[in-house]
Amino acid sequence: MEYSLMLQVTVALPSGKRKCLTVPQSATVRDLKLLAQTTFCRGVLRLVSAAGQVLRNLEEPLQTAGVQEGDCLTAVAPPANIAATRKVSMYTNEGGFALWCCGGDHLISWGSADVQVEDVFEDVQKTQATCVSFAALLSDKSVVAWGCIRDGGDSSEVEDELTDVQHIQATISAFAAIRSDGSVITWGSPFEGGDSSQVQSQLKNVQHIQATQTDFAAILSDGSVVTWGNPYHGGDSSEVQSRLRNVQHTQATSGAFAAILSEGLVVTWGDSDCGGDSSEVQSRLKNVQHIQATEHALAAILSDGSVVTWGNPYHGGDSSEVQSRLRNVQHIQATFGAFAAILSDGSVVTWGNPYHGGDSSEVQSRLRNVQHIQATFSAFAAILSDGSVVTWGNPYRGGDSSDVQNRLRNVQHIQATFSAFAAILSDGSVVTWGGF
Repeated sequence: MEYSLMLQVTVALPSGKRKCLTVPQSATVRDLKLLAQTTFCRGVLRLVSAAGQVLRNLEEPLQTAGVQEGDCLTAVAPPANIAATRKVSMYTNEGGFALWCCGGDHLISWGSADVQVEDVFEDVQKTQATCVSFAALLSDKSVVAWGCIRDGGDSSEVEDELTDVQHIQATISAFAAIRSDGSVITWGSPFEGGDSSQVQSQLKNVQHIQATQTDFAAILSDGSVVTWGNPYHGGDSSEVQSRLRNVQHTQATSGAFAAILSEGLVVTWGDSDCGGDSSEVQSRLKNVQHIQATEHALAAILSDGSVVTWGNPYHGGDSSEVQSRLRNVQHIQATFGAFAAILSDGSVVTWGNPYHGGDSSEVQSRLRNVQHIQATFSAFAAILSDGSVVTWGNPYRGGDSSDVQNRLRNVQHIQATFSAFAAILSDGSVVTWGGF
């Protein structure tokens, strides 16, 4: 009796389009994936078995993965993602982007020469960035870092510990990784949070980490907080430690933290010039739902849709001129020195330093049906419901998109560096503008 050495399966797209594909019985998941991508003319596809399981191990033989003759698999195009480095100097245009698809085989970086990636990484899930370095979380929960060695681009000293990683956070020069057991691994500049040795014994059952430019704050499962890094910019929370109970969320400026407690109250610490002192508005900080931050000020959205601000008045800490318009606020985005609030009707209210996007008067009539806002150091970009984009703020930092405006159609997502934007369109292409 002869046995066929080929395996025939059907691969279908969510749209209903399907093709019958034939591969050797010895073929791997990667072989079928590449064939499907070529057949459907798609850049990246993720295969889902007839049993509904995502075929993540690209080197696994199809038969070992449970794929049988005549099976119908689904091929899903994962969304593209962009991560960006952040430059803190206002005198540099340098920055870098990293583009990848969840489930894809390739990660592409461009921009600053310091962040060019030399290797191909398997199945990148997430990336995080310091000022000039990237860290990528892979599907096997390991981490790969590259870029400037002194700013977190070299994780070799802790490579063996970077297993079962669930999340990565970054300051300007260091990374902190949360593992599945709730422990934390740090690397990078010891002066910016790369050395957590003094609090390592406390870093257990960590649920979330927030970062200023130089410090980390970890929320534990019991709602308490552990901080480390520069003691003058939020790394020392000893003065408010007794109040840091039942913490639900933290936000950060360049040098201070704000924690939202379970009852909707707020606790702040760190540099008072950066929002670390909220005493003047403390009585109004009740029923807080969310907090956003510029470099030196904070804005809290309350449960009734109103907003409370504090910190440096020249960086958004004073919203008195627009307070009457801050009603039914759904979301707030921030540049270095200005805020932009999306209201429930899709309109936008801005305040803060006009040179950083705090004045949107020139485009106000176009800011309708806004779905999302992204920000560089001193400019905003708003995605409207029709997929078009409106920009304002410093023209040299992305506030002027006139050169690419005719290409900004069907925009799905926007990411930003210090001075430039990158928009992902529905067809997977990327449009960039601003000062690189």
